[in-house]
Amino acid sequence: MRALGRAAAAVVVAGATITGCAGGPGAGGSAQKISDDKVVLAVLNDQSGVYADLSGKSSVEAVNMAVADYKAKYGDKAVVKNIEVLSADHQNKPEVANSKAQELYDRQRADIILDVPSSAAALAVAGVAKAKKKIFMDIGAATTELEGAQCNKYTFHYGYNTYMLAHGTGDTVTKDGAKNWYIVYPDYAFGQDMQKNFAAAVQGAGGTVVQSDPAPFPNDNFSTFLLKAPGLDPKPAVLGTMQAGGDLVNLVKQYNEYKLRDKGIGLAVGLMFITDIHSLGSDALAGTKFTDAWYWNGSPENRAWADKFQAKVSKRPSFPNAANYSAAIQYLEAVQRAGTDDADAVVKQLEGYKFEDVFARNASIRAQDHLLLHDVYLAQVKPSAEVTEPWDYEKILSTIPADQAFQAASPACKL
Repeated sequence: MRALGRAAAAVVVAGATITGCAGGPGAGGSAQKISDDKVVLAVLNDQSGVYADLSGKSSVEAVNMAVADYKAKYGDKAVVKNIEVLSADHQNKPEVANSKAQELYDRQRADIILDVPSSAAALAVAGVAKAKKKIFMDIGAATTELEGAQCNKYTFHYGYNTYMLAHGTGDTVTKDGAKNWYIVYPDYAFGQDMQKNFAAAVQGAGGTVVQSDPAPFPNDNFSTFLLKAPGLDPKPAVLGTMQAGGDLVNLVKQYNEYKLRDKGIGLAVGLMFITDIHSLGSDALAGTKFTDAWYWNGSPENRAWADKFQAKVSKRPSFPNAANYSAAIQYLEAVQRAGTDDADAVVKQLEGYKFEDVFARNASIRAQDHLLLHDVYLAQVKPSAEVTEPWDYEKILSTIPADQAFQAASPACKL
């Protein structure tokens, strides 16, 4: 990955320390069960590059919202005396993510790291979490390796993964008639995992992948792939793009410039965020089906939370924003149940836990591999004529139940 911001991202305090009274259920009335007399949550993500818009600093604000809601819920009964929120920019570089994770755990005394988009960066942080025996809840990365061969006791995969995306979108689009696919994917861990899972989903639904091509990451010129598509034999019915964030925006703009839809090649998006639709305008993607982990206007509860979020950051939340909020809440609730921030004790409270919150419905954290299972949604982008208010870009077509949305636990995962 390439640096798109400063050469090194400083760790900053993203929210004021929130103070309450120690002692409560499970705490035995002793603040000493909280290390350093505080809990430190660190958000490590892209704050300057292609993934900054979909998560970035707005996810830091979502975590601050979670802290405030936890304190409001428990008040004097909260087992945590002080809660601090930190953030750092990993620049989508695994080596920077590795060093920042070590700095956050060691020097900044972080009890948990959250978010970490970019699968290569997430796998690097998972390795640090394992070595340091500190908790890591990944929201932003999609690779199934986090709950596969590279799983570990202290890492939780929270929100979505490539299997969920592929089997929601690839299966549906193929069964709807797009039998021949041309797949273009970013050439790093996420894209490679997406290509593998989408190919399996397309073939399982009776389709064929005519060709798959890796593209540089990040990338602002996809002309080589787009010009190639109409000449493939057989001609693909759909271009499956596995890019995300700024790369997806660039590819879709060029897809429309080259008028591939007029040439009989539809578009299927492996991973799309509401921020992508907002950047491009809904007409650029109208009719495109995709799998979404959460939508801000999907229910009255979602909308109520989105209103609070918008009041703070002046835009509607993406699903990573909501998932970071949820992960922070569920971590703090686990600390509350355990009566301590000791990592091993908190892990025990998270494993197998069933819950519902504003992000995750019918949710459980699978004990075998620490994958969050929850309902997800097949969505379609509305044309502008159907958009009734800013950010109202999605039509939810169906709910994919939690027990169908994600893959079975892998025997390769040895916690």
